[in-house]
Amino acid sequence: MDPQAFIRLSIGSLWLRIPGAALNSVNSGIHAISSPCSCEIRLRGFPVQTTSIPLITSPEVTHDYHSIASSFYLEESDLKALLAPGCFYNSHSCLEIAVFSGRKGSHCGVGIKRQQVGTFKLEVGPEWGEGRPVILFNGWIGIGKSKQESGRPGAELHLRVKLDPDPRYVFKFEDLTRLSPQIVQLQGSLKQPIFSCKFSRERVPQVDPLSTYWSVSADGSDLEMERRERKGWKVKIHDLSGSAVAAAFITTPFVPATGCDWVARSNPGAWLIVRPDICRPESWQPWGKLEAWRERGIRDSVCCRFRLLSDGQEGGELLVSEIFINAEKGGEFFIDTDRQMRAAAASPIPSPQSSGDFAALALAVGGFVMSCRVQGEGKSSKPLVQLAMRHVTCVEDAAIFMALAAAVDLSIEACRPFRRKIKRGSHHSL
Repeated sequence: MDPQAFIRLSIGSLWLRIPGAALNSVNSGIHAISSPCSCEIRLRGFPVQTTSIPLITSPEVTHDYHSIASSFYLEESDLKALLAPGCFYNSHSCLEIAVFSGRKGSHCGVGIKRQQVGTFKLEVGPEWGEGRPVILFNGWIGIGKSKQESGRPGAELHLRVKLDPDPRYVFKFEDLTRLSPQIVQLQGSLKQPIFSCKFSRERVPQVDPLSTYWSVSADGSDLEMERRERKGWKVKIHDLSGSAVAAAFITTPFVPATGCDWVARSNPGAWLIVRPDICRPESWQPWGKLEAWRERGIRDSVCCRFRLLSDGQEGGELLVSEIFINAEKGGEFFIDTDRQMRAAAASPIPSPQSSGDFAALALAVGGFVMSCRVQGEGKSSKPLVQLAMRHVTCVEDAAIFMALAAAVDLSIEACRPFRRKIKRGSHHSL
């Protein structure tokens, strides 16, 4: 398998300070900058990222020089777009970091605006496309002048901007997951068959090695049963030789919560993701657990929560990802510790994401691991999967993520409201 070239642009080690000013001195000009401080990180063609910045109050404060505040992942087409001349003065794009003090809001009915402290800009250059690690900037830089005493240095920003090659394998399901499609690897315009995907929801024979985990009723595939509960779904991933190298199957049925017609957070459906046990032929080893439920709102979403199972035991679970996907439009499920730790830190409400699990995972793997793009319910979803090359040592490693991607895709359908009419004669209606 040949990977595609990707670049990781990381911005970290962010701090803000006022040289020669004491925080307890009102006349020093430091009061012009009030905590909390934050910044908006902008790169053309990508969503704006917002993160907080610590305001240094003492030179004795210790800092984490390896912290990552923001990351962008660029493929070849992104680099070409960024390096293309702009409309004004034929300049290239810039990485821009706008620093603000205070927070948006209101007090006694009067609107309060953030104050912009200054801006850091770094032009995109040819070294961005060289495919090698490079530190673009590391250290302190002045980003503004004191408003009260012009001529004295104003705020200074510390940051570290680095480029790292981060190649990925890109896979695509050639058809709907429930139609047992072929899975191909994408390399430019080339498609190379890698796996086949076998979906079923019939009763499982006892000779199936998965039967020790499997639980379905005699009429598990009956249409009337699926109007009340969705269970007995299974996906097997086969390599080119026809051997099953990964699988995913429902262990907790998707059933409507009491008093409503959708799968609720209080009783989510669950999948078990398994891989072959190298010590016991014809046996399977649990690898991960995916839970899914529906969140109601102005725009309904499906929440997918994935945990790794330690040593194959469900008692030792490590939260890896908890992602909300738009039920109508679809979206992206991903495992990326940088993004998830930032989201957990920014969340004002305690959640599983702020339990410290992501910090543990960051120490173990760090950065981008995988992403899976799926369509919304009722749409023709053909999942597109990206895997970081550093987490794939063999074809079987990629297969287990294909099983996870298939489970995520099918969870969108499994979480559909139960009272919707099912078209008569439709074999694949859910």
